[in-house]
Amino acid sequence: MATLFFILTTHEPSKWWFVSGLGVLAVVAFVGTVNLTYGRVLLTARGLEFHTFVSRRVIPWSEVAGIETRRRVIRSRVLCDLRVVRVCGRSLTIPGTATSRVMDAELERKQAAIQERWSRAVNG
Repeated sequence: MATLFFILTTHEPSKWWFVSGLGVLAVVAFVGTVNLTYGRVLLTARGLEFHTFVSRRVIPWSEVAGIETRRRVIRSRVLCDLRVVRVCGRSLTIPGTATSRVMDAELERKQAAIQERWSRAVNG
């Protein structure tokens, strides 16, 4: 703790990169949390349209291989969200689907709606 206090009170420019790095990490974590919680996804004929705090993105239905629920334990809390598994590329978290409830009817309803729309788009 004394070392951290020393780093924060020193006036050497070489020490401020540490403080700046912590600030950037805090902003990235905050924006990520806002995106997961308050972002939204629109189901269109083209695909999934992600609308987040900082960007917009379209995932065509032809790139979707599946929709899965992801459960993570962070600090003794279970966090759940939905992910789009793509045919090529990495899986993406669907914005606006984060919840701290393990058995969440709203999350299951969202997953069913996305899978139904995906099924209709792929099968005609």
